[in-house]
Amino acid sequence: MYKPLVFCAAVLISSFAQASTIQQTKGHFEDKFRQLDEALPTPNVYRNAAGEPGHQYWQQKVDYKIKAKLDEKQHRIEASEQIKYTNNSPDTLKYLWLQLDQNKFKSDSMAELSTAFADPARRGPATSAGDANTPAKLSLAELRRQQFMADHELGYEILNLKDSAGNKLHHVVVGTNMRIDLAKPLKPGSSVDFSMNYAFNIIEEDAVSGRSGYEHFPDDAREGGNDIFLLAQWFPRLHAYTDYEAWTNKEFLGRGEFTLEFGDYDVELTVPADHIVAATGELQNAKEVLTKEQQKRLEQAKDTKRPVFIVTEQEALENEKQGTNKQKTWRFKADNVRDFAWGSSRKFMWDAKGYHQGGSVEPLVMAMSFYPKEGGDLWKKYSTEAIVHTLEVYSRFSFDYPYPTSQSVNGPVGGMEYPMITFNGPRTELQDDGSRTYSQSEKRFLIGVVIHEIGHTYFPMIVNSDERQWTWMDEGLNSFLDGVAGREWDPQIPWGVEPRDVVDYMKSSNQVPVMTQSDSVLRLGPNAYTKPAVALNILRETILGRELFDFAFKEYANRWMFKRPTPSDFFRTMEEASGVDLDWFWRGWFYTTDHVDISIDRVYSMRMDTKDPDIDFARERQIEADKPLSLTDERNKNTGLKLWVDKNPDVTDFYDENDRFTVTNKERNAYRKFLKGLKDWERTAFERAIKEDKNYYVLQFSNKGGLVMPIILKLDFADGSTQNMRIPAEIWRRNSEAVSKLIVTDKDKVLTSVEIDPRWETADVDIENNYYPRRIIPSRVEAYKKKKSTSKVSRDIMQDIKTELKSDDEDKDADKE
Repeated sequence: MYKPLVFCAAVLISSFAQASTIQQTKGHFEDKFRQLDEALPTPNVYRNAAGEPGHQYWQQKVDYKIKAKLDEKQHRIEASEQIKYTNNSPDTLKYLWLQLDQNKFKSDSMAELSTAFADPARRGPATSAGDANTPAKLSLAELRRQQFMADHELGYEILNLKDSAGNKLHHVVVGTNMRIDLAKPLKPGSSVDFSMNYAFNIIEEDAVSGRSGYEHFPDDAREGGNDIFLLAQWFPRLHAYTDYEAWTNKEFLGRGEFTLEFGDYDVELTVPADHIVAATGELQNAKEVLTKEQQKRLEQAKDTKRPVFIVTEQEALENEKQGTNKQKTWRFKADNVRDFAWGSSRKFMWDAKGYHQGGSVEPLVMAMSFYPKEGGDLWKKYSTEAIVHTLEVYSRFSFDYPYPTSQSVNGPVGGMEYPMITFNGPRTELQDDGSRTYSQSEKRFLIGVVIHEIGHTYFPMIVNSDERQWTWMDEGLNSFLDGVAGREWDPQIPWGVEPRDVVDYMKSSNQVPVMTQSDSVLRLGPNAYTKPAVALNILRETILGRELFDFAFKEYANRWMFKRPTPSDFFRTMEEASGVDLDWFWRGWFYTTDHVDISIDRVYSMRMDTKDPDIDFARERQIEADKPLSLTDERNKNTGLKLWVDKNPDVTDFYDENDRFTVTNKERNAYRKFLKGLKDWERTAFERAIKEDKNYYVLQFSNKGGLVMPIILKLDFADGSTQNMRIPAEIWRRNSEAVSKLIVTDKDKVLTSVEIDPRWETADVDIENNYYPRRIIPSRVEAYKKKKSTSKVSRDIMQDIKTELKSDDEDKDADKE
C-alpha cells in the first residue's frame, strides 16, 4: 500500500537502520576499512610513508670473479671464486652469511628431513599418504629420486676459504647457509675481499627435480649420448643484509627462492670445446669461442625482422654426433645484476634477433634462444619472438630494459628465471615419419612460459623483492603483467589471470592469506600466482581504472628499480601515486581468506505519494483490485453459488455505494492545510517531485563472502533498455555484512530485473545470487553408463587367464594403434 511522502521517507530511514544493525551486535563489528598502517612497518629514513626509498636508503654490493670447469663425464662443477663485499649499511658486521643452495639435496638437509610423506614435489604429488580405506602408495618417480640421491654425493665441498692476505677464514655451515667469521669487524663504508674453491655433483633434474641440473639424451648419435646442463644456484653467494630483516638467512627448503645483492660479475666457464654456452651477461671473447661465420651471423642478427641462426640446426646435429676431449673457456661479464646462471650443451642451436628499444640506457638488446633439435619449429618460430614481445610490453609498464641480452634456453627445467637468462621447457614430439609436431597446449605453454620468465627479469631481478618471504611480490606481480603481455599476444590463449580463474580457490577451505611466507603456503599456484594477479587485474580494470593504475604501477617500478621493495612499499606507492585509499583492498585480498560473494536479496519498489486524496486513494483502490482473486471465491463463482448480497438487493446501506477508498472533504481539507503549511522551498521540491513522478527502488544486498568489493549492477527496464551502475566498495564502510541502496529512475523507466557483476569482474564465487528475480540455473543432461568395478575381487580371472601373452613387437604395434 502506498504511504504518504513523509512516512515513505521514514520507511527508507528505518530500513537502512535495520540493515546496519541486523548483524552488528555488541562485540561483532569488523571495520573492513580500518587503516592498514596499523599493520604495516612504521615509515623511517630508509622507507618513507609514500612508499619511496627514504633519504638514507642503502643496500650492500657484492662483486664476483668466478672460474668454473664443467666435467661433462662426471656431471660435476669444480670452481674458484673471489668475492668483494662492500658494507653500505650503517651497521658494523662481524660475520657474513652465504647461501649454499646445493646443500638442500643432502640427505640430512632440513628440506629432506622436514618433507612430509604426502607433500607434493614441484612438479606435482609423487606420493600418497593414504587413508583408512586406501593404503599409502609410492610412485616410481619418487623411487627414482630416492635412488639417485642415495647413489650420489650431493651438496657443496668448500675448500681453501681465505681472506685477501691468504689467511684462512673460520666458517660454519648451517644447512644451506654458511657463516664466515671476519678477521676484523667490517665497518660502514668498508669492503672485504675473500676467496674459496668449491665443487659439487650436478643433480639429474628429471630424477631429483630442482631449479637446475642436467638432462641426459641416451639416443643421440654420439656414443654414450649427450647432456644439456642448466646451472643455477651453482656458486656460494652472499645472503642479502637488509634494513628490514638484517641477514635474510632463512633455510632454503626448495620452494621460496631468494633475494640477493646487486654486483658486478666476471665469470670464466670452461666446457667441452664443442659446447655452446648461454649465460648471464655479455660474451667477452667471441673471437675465441665462435667461428668467423658465427661472429658474422651474430652481427647480422642485430638488425633483422626475424631471428638469425648463430649456430644452425645442422651444425648442432653435427656437434651431437662427435664429442671432443678439447675444452674452451667462455668469458662473460655482467654489471649490476643480482645473480648469475648459465647453460651448456653441444646440442644447442642458437638464434638471435636485435630489439631496438631506443633510449639512452640500452638502445639495442640481443634477444636470443638456445635449444636442441627437440625444440623444433616450436622454438624456431616463437621463443625469440616472445622475448621481444615481453620486453616491449614490460618496458611500457615499468622502465627500459637495462641489460644487453635477454635469453631463453631449453632444457630440463620447465620455467625458471635469472638475470638476462631464463630456462624454459616445452618441446616438440618426434613422429614415426621423422617429423616433429607439437600440440596447441605445448605452443601455448612455450609462449606463456617465455613471457613469464623473461618478465621475471624485471620482477624480481631488477625490482628486487624477496620471494622467500613474500612470494606474491615476485610471482603475483609478474603473473599479472604476463597476463597483460599475453593478451596483447593472443587473447584466445587462457592466461589464468581473469577473475573467474580464481573463484574455485577463493571459496575453498584449503588456503592461507597471500601474505603467508612461501614455505607455509598450502597451494602455491593459486596463492602466489593467480590470486594476486587477479587482484591486480581487478584493481586496474575495475577499481582504479587503467590511467590511475598504470601511472602508479610505473611509479613503483621506477622507484624500486635496482632496489629492494617490501609489500608496504608497494601498497603505499600504489595509494600515494593513484590518490585512492586502498587499505580495504589490500587487507581483504592479501591479509585474509575472505572471498567475494555479494547477494542481492530484495528489491523494494516505491512511488511518490501526492498527498492529494483524490489521486492517492484511487491508486490504492487499483492496487487492491489487482490482487489475485481468492481461490475460494473463484470456485464459488464457478459453481454458480449465489451470494447473499445478490439474493437480497433490497437490503443496502451507505457502504454498498462507498468503500474505504472513498474520498471525503475532510481528507481534501487536510491536503489543503498540508500545502499551506509547507515553506516555499518545501512546496517547490514537493510539487516538482509530484510532477516528475519518478520510480524509487531500494535494493538490499548482503555480503556472504566477507570480502568487500564494489557493487557492479546491470539494471534492466520494461522498455528493453539497460543501465550499468558502479557503486564503490565504500558503501560497506559502516556495515560490511548488509547494505541497502536507493535507486531513482524516471517514470518511464520501470525496473524489471537486477544483476550483480554481469561481466564477472570481481571474482564473485556464487553468481546465482547475483540475480533479482532469481534465474533458472543453466545446467545440462548428460547420458552416462555406470562403470564396472575394477577391484581385484571383481576380475573375471576364469576368463582372463585364457589371454595369450603378447610379444614385445605386438605391444609396440598396439601402442601405435
